[in-house]
Parts: sequence; structure tokens; C-alpha cells
Amino acid sequence: MLRLLNLELQKLLLSKTSKILIFISFILPFFVILLSSIKFNVFGFFTIELGELGIFNFPIIWHLTTFFASQFKFFFAIVVVSMIGNEYSNKTIKQNLIDGLSKKEFILSKFYTIVFFSLISTIIIFLISLLIGLYYSSYNEFNIIIRETEFLLAYFLKLVGFFSFCLFLGMLAKRSAFALAFLFVDFIIEGIILGLITWQANFQIAEKIQNFLPLKSMYNLIKQPFQRIAMTKFPDKETLNYDYSVHWYEFVIVLAWTAIFIFLSYRLLKKRDL
Repeated sequence: MLRLLNLELQKLLLSKTSKILIFISFILPFFVILLSSIKFNVFGFFTIELGELGIFNFPIIWHLTTFFASQFKFFFAIVVVSMIGNEYSNKTIKQNLIDGLSKKEFILSKFYTIVFFSLISTIIIFLISLLIGLYYSSYNEFNIIIRETEFLLAYFLKLVGFFSFCLFLGMLAKRSAFALAFLFVDFIIEGIILGLITWQANFQIAEKIQNFLPLKSMYNLIKQPFQRIAMTKFPDKETLNYDYSVHWYEFVIVLAWTAIFIFLSYRLLKKRDL
């Protein structure tokens, strides 16, 4: 595993574009720290600081930071599809196989890289959230601090699943631009499926079916936190209640899609004439 991971990291570090995108992917989550320190001047009468509003309290901070950080995954998605696009355009994929790398090892090297960077990103988010929470949170008891840290696991799996999807699209399209276009097309298709089923049946059934689709299932791992924040400010508003928890079956769905994408990537490479 380490040999394959090291091989792939060497390729990425030789590309200036990849290094820049990886750097951006790791730097952007730190903007959450800036978010916590933003102050709003309200018509000159008083100043509101987001960090003082309680939104960075434990345990809600794990939900908030992982949700915002997951919005930046598109930058590393470009790196993932570029890994494949460059292999085909530079003919290095054929050279790697000639040099003794099996097709299975080739796909695994990409997958190990995805897992590695997803893990690094998760550790960064953990440290950022912990530091902000310790500074702003009104609750510093250990059992409260570690509550809802399952959002970190959800964040990690969300990245692995999404990047595995990008890997499959890269293998399918062979070109970075086309792979990203297919990603956008899949987003549209999932929306069309929701609309068609809603038209034929009802929205509740359509939503349940959509929850099994790739992008929607990955989104469900970390649902939007804004409604939850509003719930803490207006606890009497029952209309604000919603299920923001991370459920085991949502993990299973994304794990299943991840395995499917890696397997399909391998099958494409195995059957394709290089």
C-alpha cells in the first residue's frame, strides 16, 4: 500500500497545477477560523461577532465546520480527475503497466491517494473545530466535546465517496473536463429523477428513492446546519425541527457506492485497450 501511495504522490508533486490545487484544498477549510472572528456593525449601534452567538459551541461545531469544509471538495475533485486525464494524455498509464504495475495496483494507487488526502483533510478539520470550540464554546466538559464527532467520520466518508465517483468518471471520460461535465450531468439527472417520481407518485416517495442516488446520498451524510442553528435560537418553533443526525444506513449507502465506483473503474481499465 505504501509503495503504491508513494508512487502516486510522486506523480502529483511533479505537477505544479496539482500542487496548487492540493494546497488550496487544505487551506480553504482554515477560512472557518476567519468566519468565527467576523464582526458585523449594525448601523453603528452595536457589533455582532459570530463567535459570540453560540454557533461554535460544542457539539454543534462539529456539524457546522464539516458541512462548510465539505463545500470545498471540488478543488481536490479536479486533482482526482486530472490524475486520470494526465495518465492518458501523457501515456504514463501504459508505461506503468509495462513497468510491472498491474491494473489492479494502478486503481488501488489512486484509491489509496484519495483515502490519504481525505484523512489529512479530516484531521485538519478536527484540529480547526477543536481549537475554535475550545476558544468560543460555553461547554468544555469532555463528554460534550466528543459528542457528535461522528460528523468527522461522515466528512471523511463523504470525501472518499465523492472522490471515488470522480475517479470513476475520470476513467470513463479519460479527460478531466469531460469527467467534471459528467459530474454536473449526474447532478441534473438526479434532480430530473426526483421531479419525475414526484410527478408520478409523490415527493416523499421520490425523496426516499433519491436518497439512494450517489450525490444525494453523499450530501445526506452531513445535512445543512442552518436550520439546527435556528432551532437553538427559537426552541419553541416546532416547524424548525428536522433530522440532522448521521445514521448508520447513510454510511452503508455511501460505502456501497464507493465500492461500486472503484470496482467499475477497475473493470473499465481491465477491458479497455490501452
